[in-house]
Amino acid sequence: MRLARSLGLTIGVCSLAACASSGGANMSTVAPNPDPRVGLKPGLFNAGEATWNLRVVSETPPPEKFAGVTNSDLAFTGQYVIQGNYNGFQVWDISNPAKPSLKVGYVCPASQSDVSVYKNLLFVSGEGMGGRLDCGSRGVHDSVSTARLRGIRIFDIADIANPKYIANVQTCRGSHTHTVVIDPTDRDNVYVYVSGSAPVRSPSELPGCVAAAPDSNPNTALFRIEVIKVPLAHPEQAAIVTSPRIFSGLTAPPRHGETPEDIAASAKAAADWRAKGGFTATMGEMEFLLPADWTNPMLDSVVKARGGTAGRTPTAADSAGVREAIRKMMDAMMAPTPGTGPVNGVTPGPNQCHDITVYPAIGLAAGACGGYGLLLDIRDVAHPTRRDAVADSNFSYWHSATFNNNGTKLLFSDEWGGGGQPKCRATDKHEWGADAIFTLAGNKMTFQSYYKMSAPQTEFENCVAHNGSLIPIPGRDVMVQAWYQGGISVFDWTDPAHPREIAFFDRGPIDGTKMADGGSWSAYWYNGVIVSSEIARGLDIFELRPSGLLSQNEIDAAKLVHLDYFNSQDQPKLVWPASIVVARAYLDQLARSSGVAPDSVAALQRDLAAAEKLSGPARRDALTSLGTRLEADAGGAADPAKVRTLAATVRDLAGAER
Repeated sequence: MRLARSLGLTIGVCSLAACASSGGANMSTVAPNPDPRVGLKPGLFNAGEATWNLRVVSETPPPEKFAGVTNSDLAFTGQYVIQGNYNGFQVWDISNPAKPSLKVGYVCPASQSDVSVYKNLLFVSGEGMGGRLDCGSRGVHDSVSTARLRGIRIFDIADIANPKYIANVQTCRGSHTHTVVIDPTDRDNVYVYVSGSAPVRSPSELPGCVAAAPDSNPNTALFRIEVIKVPLAHPEQAAIVTSPRIFSGLTAPPRHGETPEDIAASAKAAADWRAKGGFTATMGEMEFLLPADWTNPMLDSVVKARGGTAGRTPTAADSAGVREAIRKMMDAMMAPTPGTGPVNGVTPGPNQCHDITVYPAIGLAAGACGGYGLLLDIRDVAHPTRRDAVADSNFSYWHSATFNNNGTKLLFSDEWGGGGQPKCRATDKHEWGADAIFTLAGNKMTFQSYYKMSAPQTEFENCVAHNGSLIPIPGRDVMVQAWYQGGISVFDWTDPAHPREIAFFDRGPIDGTKMADGGSWSAYWYNGVIVSSEIARGLDIFELRPSGLLSQNEIDAAKLVHLDYFNSQDQPKLVWPASIVVARAYLDQLARSSGVAPDSVAALQRDLAAAEKLSGPARRDALTSLGTRLEADAGGAADPAKVRTLAATVRDLAGAER
């Protein structure tokens, strides 16, 4: 804990487990109690902080052009991290993680500006109504405009300090997120799966866009994703090549509503706000307060329309006119999308995904698609097909997905509340706004458990499960995940029925008196560090620290995995080089789980150390003998599978000596 609430709390935490900010390693397997994440001091750049089994390497505020504007997702290439922002994107040089430096801040407004990279290409999502083809900051104010960008922007970043905007691909529903997909059999092209959740555009703005039920118009832009083919030699020729209908036959899934307490609280807050002259909007079961800086221009317009002067006190009739305009806007927004209403008494399921994670090495993808989690076959990259679909009444909005490295498990996150609401309060259910973990066999997903960041957050902190990635610890499934103002959580889901938190970082609320948007949008492992995109505070970088739950050997083994680039939605197969460090990591796991007897662990540690001191044929022979002995003894061990994995690692080491 880097900023204690009191000396007494610091002493209390340290008595159970070494403080994360202390110099020595923390060997405890018990989480701090009381949880230091509870009750942290609020503030934008001076909030209280709590860490456990992590070290804060750097905290870099946003540059001026991007300050106060939402930071979004991350992509990585070489020594750079590219950070999306609703105002464009920022390229940070993190070759020195303690002092990230801004390489370039490229202003090109759009929401959400999710980013991905492949070789010299950068892809950026645009979905909102204000994004312009020319990257201008003045927005688009007409309901139909040929100046509007909703789709994928493509930049050439061969000279990363000077990105070149070379192409865009417009789509009927824009791009909320996207996924870069590599076809192992096609070296000339790269593909992009586009997930767009906005209403269908007018055909007057983009010809060919149709909002209709599939049975009435087979060309409808609903109930499909878009696949873009990007020729690497001529990326300016990128174009949509297929629109797979992966949602066919799905019906509306079961969902939970809002809690009675939240419904009542929103009604009371709305009544209080209206009594003060404020305006509200009803969405589903909830009422939301509309900020004055959004409604004042509407009032001014009404006053001007009757011949008044902007800024003058509006009359009751003026306010009534604005309330009626808001009601009509919300009615239009909440009206069923054409083709999504009941047909013969049956309501169809999702008509778009929020996010798709691909794992080309196993030929599968996972679609987090609003009301369902989908398993997709992507062996024919341009024509993905659905293999399985799961729904869960505890899930509100299936948001993102992560495979484990060997493709036997799959984790989906639930963005209950849309990321802007406090869903990690002590009163919120553990199963809501959480992760759902499945085992995967024979193209079927089987539910195992939920995981949710455990520290109760305040009513002023937007918090729910969000984006994360695997940490390449051999022999274990360990993940780091963002939770908005719930901070970041590192957890082990090797046992899918019993996931366990092993490290965390959290700050106090942006504001301790009212809701203010902030927190970690995404947190990913990249070449030895954890990088987090902080919505309001900039860029954070962390390192894992050894503990009783994670050894230094395991951390060092993870650092052996080097990626040339990384997009979280395009999972690479993690492979570890032949190294004594990897063998020691497996041995540490056997010791922690009592997979072999303590005296055997000590003997194996001595044998590895002795072999490491040798060279040439003597080292090869010692390692070969040790590997053979381990394989022979595996059957009598408490964890024979892990012993065999250690044996194979030792034999690989011996082979490396040839």
